Amino acid sequence: MDFSLSPEQQSIREAVLRTCEKFDAAYWLEKDRHGGFPLDFHAAIAEAGWLGICMPPEYGGAGLGIQEASLLVQAISESGAGLSGVSAIHMNIFGLNPVVKFGTDAQKQRMLPPLIAGKEKACFAVTEPNTGLNTTQLKTFARKEGDTYYVTGRKVWITTAQVTEKMLLLARTTPLDQVKKPTDGLSLFYTDLDRRYVDVREIEKLGRKAVDSNELFIENLPVPAADLIGKEGEGFRNILHGMNPERALAAAAAIGLGRVALKRAAAYANERIVFDRPIGKNQGVQHPLAKCWMELEAANLMVMNAAWRYDQGLECGAESNAAKYLAGEAGFKACEQAILTHGGFGYAKEYHVERYFREAMLLRIAPISIQLIMCYIAEKVLGLPKSY
Repeated sequence: MDFSLSPEQQSIREAVLRTCEKFDAAYWLEKDRHGGFPLDFHAAIAEAGWLGICMPPEYGGAGLGIQEASLLVQAISESGAGLSGVSAIHMNIFGLNPVVKFGTDAQKQRMLPPLIAGKEKACFAVTEPNTGLNTTQLKTFARKEGDTYYVTGRKVWITTAQVTEKMLLLARTTPLDQVKKPTDGLSLFYTDLDRRYVDVREIEKLGRKAVDSNELFIENLPVPAADLIGKEGEGFRNILHGMNPERALAAAAAIGLGRVALKRAAAYANERIVFDRPIGKNQGVQHPLAKCWMELEAANLMVMNAAWRYDQGLECGAESNAAKYLAGEAGFKACEQAILTHGGFGYAKEYHVERYFREAMLLRIAPISIQLIMCYIAEKVLGLPKSY
């Protein structure tokens, strides 16, 4: 059993960190203050060839796995970019996995190269205002007429919709009362986000100001049948192929965020003099930081285990969910402790840790809540009765 990174994986991490060096803490502080999608950062990641890290080489990708993608995401977050940087490119990393798995050769040739090259951006349009994580109850409906579907409905918490040209859209094509199982009758599309039919309204939120979150109001959006991914009615099963990688990558981002917060806290504790001694000399400061390091590293083992299992084609639902829970909690605690270590200055934007803290809260909520993760583990791993 080897827990070390391979030379190739280590070189990926180092190369990503070098790319991120030009986007320093001051850059992300400015983005956090004034917003505006980090187009130059997105372009730099695309130019370095990282947007297609998990995509097949025949379409311009690197053909690597979720392990390598996790290292990419973790390094971006750890560089100080945090979730603002990760969220700017995360859809490129895992989002079109259903297209890779279920798309035709013609669809892959049409859809993947522009995304990998950074010429197009995409958003993930699944969640709805009144259904949350109860995906089978989606109300957005796609009515087929000839070779075109006409989509009407609402989506919420859709990241980067202000700047994207494309969206991966899940909609019901058969009414819920006409299917045998609630998971049937949902279909997946990768199509244009045509603003003549889609009203995109930004949601003001706690953190990650540089990367927009939105509600979409969709009215008779025409979607060519050629944009249907896989078979009609099997969209729910198809979308599942992106969920475990998404959770592993979110967990990797949480580890990176916790690490950069911990690094800043330790540096401050070494420099800050109170009562004629650095505060880092006090065990009351040392011990919480040491505990955060241990929790982050333990969680990271589960992250890499989940990613490895996915890449090996093994069942990884429990591991991916556990990784997201453990990393989200460890990352949040590290960011909280970084603020406490800074004392009053931790509340000041110029020390950056307050931004990490605000961003870390998201990883306790999305892409799946703490409570549903525990329900999943209780039912699927421990064999307890379903509670919801």
